[in-house]
Amino acid sequence: MSEQNTRLGILLMIATSIIFAIQDGISRHLAGEYNVYMIVMIRYWFLAVFVAVVAARKAGGMRRAVTTHFPVIQVIRGLLLALEICVTVTAFVRLGLIASHAVFACYPLLIAALSGPVLGERVGWRRWIAIGTGFVGVLVILEPGYKVFSPEALIPFLAAVMFALYGLLTRHVGRKDPAMVSFFWTGASGAVIMTAIGLWYWQPLLGIDRVWMALLCGTSATGHWLLIRALEVAEASAIQPFAYFQLVFVSLIGLLVFGETLEANVVAGAAIVVGAGLFTLWRTRRKAILLEGPG
Repeated sequence: MSEQNTRLGILLMIATSIIFAIQDGISRHLAGEYNVYMIVMIRYWFLAVFVAVVAARKAGGMRRAVTTHFPVIQVIRGLLLALEICVTVTAFVRLGLIASHAVFACYPLLIAALSGPVLGERVGWRRWIAIGTGFVGVLVILEPGYKVFSPEALIPFLAAVMFALYGLLTRHVGRKDPAMVSFFWTGASGAVIMTAIGLWYWQPLLGIDRVWMALLCGTSATGHWLLIRALEVAEASAIQPFAYFQLVFVSLIGLLVFGETLEANVVAGAAIVVGAGLFTLWRTRRKAILLEGPG
């Protein structure tokens, strides 16, 4: 992978973080006015169409995109991600964008911790220390003895667990299924699942909210397209740390648009969680390089 491509991948990942932060802000606004399941359902309808269009343009077309070695696991992945999005958007409304993302930032640590029991991978003592440190950061964010026992504080952590499981299953199916296949199944199965749930909670969109819904769908498709491009031009391990910029951008939206406050414990805890996550990603990449050897 050339240095130039890695730089392009980093820029694309940062752009992806900006788009996803805007998407989260719009999601919080709409979920404050309408049912979460309906909002996520409409978003998935648009994503399913986008995924189908992208798949049709790839080599092998739709036939290649639907061909998977793990149909059951792919459906489970779609279910996990769809429900995780519902839980995350609920957290935005109940806890706010800043605190929700600060807690959610622990998901790389959860992936590392669960990679042993789920995928049979070995996790060394350095990464276990980083994982433990990161969870201390989560406790700092949640303020032990008060918010740690409130349902609002646990919602984004549940979302992080669900997303970590989704990530591990994605890694598992990725051993045989190309990324486009997983992307197609994510959009298609998620759309089916959310339609089965969301139609029961249908509410008509009023006035300007139709525009916000269109923007939500547009940012969802744009963000996923940018992410695909980033992963096409650079190694995932090289650009993944820059996904943490989303926490910065979403915090700005929370402060400037929704009038949220930046609490000292959230800043300190987020710094601990992000630091531990970056170390874990670095160790994972270094281990992969050592296993590959020179060449």
